[in-house]
Amino acid sequence: MTGTGTGTTATGTTATEKMLIDKMDTRFATAGGVADAVLYEGYILYPYHATHGKNRGGVRFQWGVLVPPSWREVDSSERSVMRTELIVDPGTEPMIAVRLRFLQLQHRGLEEADPSAESGYRPTSKLEIGDEVWMEWDEAIEQTFDLGVMALLPLAQASRTVPIDFPASSLIAIVGEDGVEAEVGAAAGPPAGRIVRSTEPITGEVRVTVGWADGPGVLLKVTIEVENTTDWKVKGAGREDVMRRSLIAVHTLAAVEDAAFCSLFDPPEGAEEAVAGCQSIGSYAVLVGKQGATDLVLASPIILYDYPAIAPESDGDFHDGCEIDEILALRVLTLTDDEKAEARGTDPRSRAIIDRCDNMVDASWDKLHGIMRDVRTLDDPGDNRIDPNEPEPVPWLDPVIDASFDPWSDIVVIRDVEISKGSRVRLAPNHRADVHDMFLAGLTATVAGVFHDVDGGFHVAVTVDGDPATELYEVQGRFYYFHPDEIEPLSAAEADAFGQAETMRQAGRDVDAARSAQVGWAGGFDFPTIVGDGTESAKTESGENAAGSGERAVGADGDSAQ
Repeated sequence: MTGTGTGTTATGTTATEKMLIDKMDTRFATAGGVADAVLYEGYILYPYHATHGKNRGGVRFQWGVLVPPSWREVDSSERSVMRTELIVDPGTEPMIAVRLRFLQLQHRGLEEADPSAESGYRPTSKLEIGDEVWMEWDEAIEQTFDLGVMALLPLAQASRTVPIDFPASSLIAIVGEDGVEAEVGAAAGPPAGRIVRSTEPITGEVRVTVGWADGPGVLLKVTIEVENTTDWKVKGAGREDVMRRSLIAVHTLAAVEDAAFCSLFDPPEGAEEAVAGCQSIGSYAVLVGKQGATDLVLASPIILYDYPAIAPESDGDFHDGCEIDEILALRVLTLTDDEKAEARGTDPRSRAIIDRCDNMVDASWDKLHGIMRDVRTLDDPGDNRIDPNEPEPVPWLDPVIDASFDPWSDIVVIRDVEISKGSRVRLAPNHRADVHDMFLAGLTATVAGVFHDVDGGFHVAVTVDGDPATELYEVQGRFYYFHPDEIEPLSAAEADAFGQAETMRQAGRDVDAARSAQVGWAGGFDFPTIVGDGTESAKTESGENAAGSGERAVGADGDSAQ
């Protein structure tokens, strides 16, 4: 369903203007695939049915949302204005066309026939009629808003402000016993339910201003601002209510004639200062279209790079650019028939995903499994040498060419102690790389190797002492890696103490009664814990073997041992 704002510009009054408008439309069309991906990013997420928590209206949308100004008093992290600043290198008669696109939510309420109700219907969150299913849902209406073609020079005539006005609406459809929607009065036979679609009023404003850019040269700065100005009282409202009055997935397209956009990621020579002076808010402008083209820009709420493109292997959108298509497709196959029915009844886009995955042929699966591409074209290394007589560079850490690095014999000094393979250490993670840091903190470990990285840093590979999977990990070459500042060398006495305990454990003796400051393994591994010189920290009343009889022994640190 597509709507058009009241600001849509009338066509030009001359044949030349009409031709220019058509040319700009053609340019906008070249960005269609990428722009649509931005428009629907996060619209509906796996498992693609309305009842799942992450598909509820309050959390569905995170990108490019412009809320009513009053909501910012409740949540200052939201924004009501998006600003995009572009640098244009003008010709003699430069022209620009701007197109605004966003989603407006339309609530789909469901009611099933109930003769006992005053209206003949009662509300429901799920309507099932025959094989058809409808879920209560906030549908998307695509809104496209063209500002027309504007001359960039002279500056006095280049700026423009256009209002946006979408009034409230309501539409009722009757669902017959055959599961077919029809307009009120057009349904044949007794109704089984009805669908009430409604939108809330939204007002806004689009402003385009043009001025001279910073720095040398004759460059223009074009600023495009989109603002939600909806007057709305928020008392007692939640984010789901806010979204129905918001501009969602807001992005703009801009095309020029007799001019060129400067890349904001890789500005051309002479435009560096002008680009540095740009201050966009909630928007990332990139060149789009054919590689090298400079006449079209997409200003996206999602970070992209110049000339983004949809992977040809993708047969359709999953609305989640942070996931891998193959993984999502496989997940869809795990859904139950009831879940798939709900997904099909949630939205036409989720229906398309379910149907596509259910009917995917082997060739499509093969494409999704992966393909190797050259990231860039490699020139002759000699082309980049300042001195033609300079030796050609060689690969870093090529084991055939450079054997100077050996993780199994290299040394790193930590707290004045040389650490190498076989060294005993205690783990003190502090970089918070992942959740394992919480579980590994305080455990002792044995160094498996000292690795160098391309930046000259060190990474210490370790196996955790007492981990029953250690031998398997070593065979597979799998280790935990830590920075040197996350490693504490053990003293000789501490290392020797653990060695005694490990010998006892392997001999079948009870060492659990000797608990120490060693932190236990959250996954349930039974690590021996030793204090001082490795002797047991406490004895039970019944002697050394009491713990083995099922009684509990208390160690010196207060911990109890079975």
